[in-house]
Amino acid sequence: MIKLTRLNGKEFVLNIDLIEFIESTPDTIISTTTGKKVVVTESVDEIIERIVDFRRRLNFIEALK
Repeated sequence: MIKLTRLNGKEFVLNIDLIEFIESTPDTIISTTTGKKVVVTESVDEIIERIVDFRRRLNFIEALK
């Protein structure tokens, strides 16, 4: 899960497994597998970095087991 910011400044946490695709139009829009669309302040590159970091942390934790 990654923390993101809506355009109104409120933070929320998104399950990355629900991301279908991300668009930049110029706002960043995340479309989910459930059909919802969320507009966020973060850029596409920032979101990708957060996803990669999250997955790295998961892999690290799994390697410790």
